Amino acid sequence: MSQVRSAEWGVRSISLGVRTPTPALVHDMRPTNSAFRIPHSALCAILLFARLPTQDPWPVLDHASQTYQTIRTLSAQFVQIIENPMIGAPDTTRGKLYQMRPSRFAMRFTEPKGDRIVADGRYLWLYTPSTAPGQVIRSRIPEVGTTGPNLIGQFVERPRERYRARYVRVDSLPDGMADAVALVPTEAGQPYTEAVLWVGRNDGLVRRLEISEAAGQRRTVILTHPKVNGGAPGREFTFAPPAGVRVVDQ
Repeated sequence: MSQVRSAEWGVRSISLGVRTPTPALVHDMRPTNSAFRIPHSALCAILLFARLPTQDPWPVLDHASQTYQTIRTLSAQFVQIIENPMIGAPDTTRGKLYQMRPSRFAMRFTEPKGDRIVADGRYLWLYTPSTAPGQVIRSRIPEVGTTGPNLIGQFVERPRERYRARYVRVDSLPDGMADAVALVPTEAGQPYTEAVLWVGRNDGLVRRLEISEAAGQRRTVILTHPKVNGGAPGREFTFAPPAGVRVVDQ
């Protein structure tokens, strides 16, 4: 996103080990032989991994979807990292996320302090004085046919109807084990081409998202210290433009 950090909008590969030659062969090995042995060993490892059964991603997503249906309110600390190859260094922001189903969502930033994203059930407000001082962008939220500007809900509500999925891997996160699943939207015109979700094995909560946006940038959101159904301050889901701030409708 260019001027605003949108509420609507990372994956390490497994390294394959290379077998080292046995001591009995080392003294007789010329550099040309060694150069051929390493790719051959890596190829064997790749073939071995290729024979492993592919894990079904849908039980993981079903767990996340079922958990999401039980959530009335959610709050969590977040770290957001935006990588744009056209800009250079990643942009890292922090703050607290709030959600109240079905249609209220908010991100209050502590870095940069003062930025806010609020979905009040009717409008989505993007107020980012750190990058666009003196204005707030307001967009009407469609009444039907969408989950609204909901960072988590857009991926775990009815995922079987909306995505193609593949299992990526299992990871150990600070909050426990999580399964990573990649989603590709089946409908054209989405603002992202793929998203990877880390779903906690114990509680089914989404702990991390990596979103590859259609514009070419990658957005990573890491959620920690989630609080489920513990209430959420109503003021977080309302927004009144400060005095002197221009409202730009989109």
